[in-house]
Amino acid sequence: MKVQAFFDDGRTFTMTYVVYDEASKDAIVIDPVLDLDTTPWRTFTDSIEKVAQFVAELGLHVHWVLDTHVHADHLSGAHELKARFNSKAAIGSNIAVIQEIFKGAFNLAKDFPTDGRQFDQLLKDGDVIEAGTLKLEVMHTPGHTPACNTYKIGGALFTGDVLFIPDIGVARCDFPRGSAQDLYRSVTQRLYSLPDETPVYVGHDYPNGREARHMTTIGESKKSNVDLPEGISEEEFVSNITTRDKKLSAPRLLFPSLQVNINAGVLPAAENNEVSYLKIPLNFL
Repeated sequence: MKVQAFFDDGRTFTMTYVVYDEASKDAIVIDPVLDLDTTPWRTFTDSIEKVAQFVAELGLHVHWVLDTHVHADHLSGAHELKARFNSKAAIGSNIAVIQEIFKGAFNLAKDFPTDGRQFDQLLKDGDVIEAGTLKLEVMHTPGHTPACNTYKIGGALFTGDVLFIPDIGVARCDFPRGSAQDLYRSVTQRLYSLPDETPVYVGHDYPNGREARHMTTIGESKKSNVDLPEGISEEEFVSNITTRDKKLSAPRLLFPSLQVNINAGVLPAAENNEVSYLKIPLNFL
């Protein structure tokens, strides 16, 4: 198994991964980005083109395009890549919880589905999906959101926003139905129970005076994660994260991201003037 990381440096700081078998050419894409410029309010596909070019150069067959969770800081490129690669899109089954919350927040149409049917498959804890010679195991790791999954492929973990590079720490837990207690248990009981040498591919990095990193290990995380080192009590962790999160600003692309991502990366339908519109709920926060 090989892993190629793509870093959306300077915009959303997102890590997108192409996981592939060099021999069979089977592949999976995790957490792709659809770019959004909020000055002229236009979408563009620079991040998607980098992934597509890599796939084309290696002649890969992308079976699945997966999101680890409903991202609140970037638009998902899942719909665009699914169409390009003739592949399937999937996300955690608890997407329905997020859809229900934000259907109301955005006052979406009464017939907007909140059962996850926008995705080709909803993934539950313990599910195993196949992509040719690749096998992916689903681990439900809530806390950042109730719908967060970690994907285990070939012994490596793709944690999304659950666990970052040690000097960055762990995800915020102040989104609707987020839970610092759940995050603590997801990491300490699920992820930290795996061997120390287990590779961990993170969903973001925010380098400050160092090179960007996309990978750590369980052992390194247990030893030096600034938020969740091995041995910290649940009570102390929850107190620390709750205090930290109260000081954080909302993500810059929060409302555009959520509105698009609960719909599997599909942009709002064009209105009678052939223009699509995003809703921004005032004073919602």
